[in-house]
Amino acid sequence: MDGMHSPQSEHFDILIIGAGLSGVGAGVHLGKRCPGKSYVILENRDAIGGTWDLFRYPGIRSDSDMFTLGYAFKPWTEAKAIADGPSIRKYVNDTAREYGIDRHIRFRHKVKKASWDSQSQTWRIEAEHEGQTRRFSADFLLSCAGYYDYDSGYTPEFRGAERFKGRIVHPQHWPESLDYAGKRVVVIGSGATAVTLAPAMTDKAARVTMLQRSPTYMISMPAEDKFANGLRRMLPAQFAYDVTRLMRTVLQQVFFHLARTRPAKTRERLLKLIEEQVGVEEVARHFTPRYNPWEQRLCLVPDNDMFLAIKEGKVSVVTDTIDTFTEDGLKLTSGAELKADIVVTATGLALQMFGGVEIVVDGAKIESGDLTIYRGAMFTGVPNFFSVFGYTNASWTLKADLISEYACRIINYMDEYGLAQVTPGAPGKEAHVRPFVDFSSGYFQRVAHLLPRQTDTAPWKLNQNYGRDILALRFGPVEDGVLAFAKRAPSPSHAIEASHSA
Repeated sequence: MDGMHSPQSEHFDILIIGAGLSGVGAGVHLGKRCPGKSYVILENRDAIGGTWDLFRYPGIRSDSDMFTLGYAFKPWTEAKAIADGPSIRKYVNDTAREYGIDRHIRFRHKVKKASWDSQSQTWRIEAEHEGQTRRFSADFLLSCAGYYDYDSGYTPEFRGAERFKGRIVHPQHWPESLDYAGKRVVVIGSGATAVTLAPAMTDKAARVTMLQRSPTYMISMPAEDKFANGLRRMLPAQFAYDVTRLMRTVLQQVFFHLARTRPAKTRERLLKLIEEQVGVEEVARHFTPRYNPWEQRLCLVPDNDMFLAIKEGKVSVVTDTIDTFTEDGLKLTSGAELKADIVVTATGLALQMFGGVEIVVDGAKIESGDLTIYRGAMFTGVPNFFSVFGYTNASWTLKADLISEYACRIINYMDEYGLAQVTPGAPGKEAHVRPFVDFSSGYFQRVAHLLPRQTDTAPWKLNQNYGRDILALRFGPVEDGVLAFAKRAPSPSHAIEASHSA
């Protein structure tokens, strides 16, 4: 027995946490780039798809185009670029079947703890499966569990909520049986979920009101990309997809750069576009945010659906704060009252890192807020560990693909040189520490202490720039003076033999 892994555990070269968009993509990259490696994907739930299987509220859709939210290796071929949840779920499931990823997934395995042991140079993982503890070991650990708690969303404490005789629902836990036909619905929130829900529920609801504390920037986009669909008819699918993906990515990056460098002009243009839809007065009352563009994520409005619903009188927007719930609705700080049969709390996500997994390195528990990120993919002081965290200013999958590719580069490099351990080094004391995410969004600010840190210098800087990340992760040197590599440590039995021979 060499101590590397116990007979009660299964050993794999790589263990992936999560079978959502990122986890399935990671499996494909491993199969393509590290074909000799064994891997397993542990999924807490009983289905593939992650976010796109969890959320089932009316109108659920992407807030990024599918040419960039889709995988680089699998063209998105449906007509709509802004896709609904079921279409995205099907796309992820089709990918898993097509590439054989589904054969590597263990469902209903909730990873509770991952412990790195430097003596054996392996991760030891404990997962809960149907009330039993299942143990695994792996040379590398890749977290694809996203950044929010799947078990519960974020709902503020609302005074008097217990008195409300109607139904209070959070979008993350949408009941299949919820009947809102003919009902008065109030959607609390102004983010992507609220902007999706409000127009979608007008199909049955008697009245829908979006109640927001403060406005969010919105931008309209056609659900179908006629140029991309035309290109696909003329060119091979993969080439057409690559061209469209590149164009979309460049446009995203240019727009973000303009928003950050010329915020006043960008703000003026965004508000002007909304004025064309709902008028100057409505924009002044309900669509003029207090912050600059891209200090929070923009809300996408496909085919102007939200604005059309407002113009047609199907959705009303109220900007106010809640004083208290009443028996039949909400009393606002202004003194106004909103009658409601159903209140939807589209109030955000509860964030957590690594799917809530407890990370331990050589017996010491690691607090996520004490970590410093390295190249947006690893963490200082944590060996053989990669984590997928997508872009906040562009499509998640653009970064997820790059991180998976980078993990494969590192693994193959280590195989080539007979190495078993890689640990990113820490920045010097002179480095200027910065927040992990430069966003003012409430769901990030609430858990700022739980998020890792970054600095203002590479490689500990979290780029929100796809071009820079391509240069660093795909083409940059593996040996950069910051990554510390180690060869395979001798097993205890080998050490005994060596001492006897001496």
